[in-house]
Amino acid sequence: MPNIKSAIKKVRKDKRRAAANLRLKKRYKQAVKAARQDPNPESLKTAQKELDKAAKGGVIKKGKSSRLKSRLHKSAHGKRAK
Repeated sequence: MPNIKSAIKKVRKDKRRAAANLRLKKRYKQAVKAARQDPNPESLKTAQKELDKAAKGGVIKKGKSSRLKSRLHKSAHGKRAK
């Protein structure tokens, strides 16, 4: 346990941030899972929104968000012939 006042405050702040990050992480994972199980336009839109929020908040990286969105879109629409 920290003794310095600022370190004590940091521990409290870190707990709050960790809880917030966990909420964001659960939300985007549930949205992606729902979009994979039932790829309708509404679930895809929700998943994209949650992924963008998670990336903006720093819970996941921008590239991971883009990759997951791309894969969801491909799985929902299938590969199109050229």
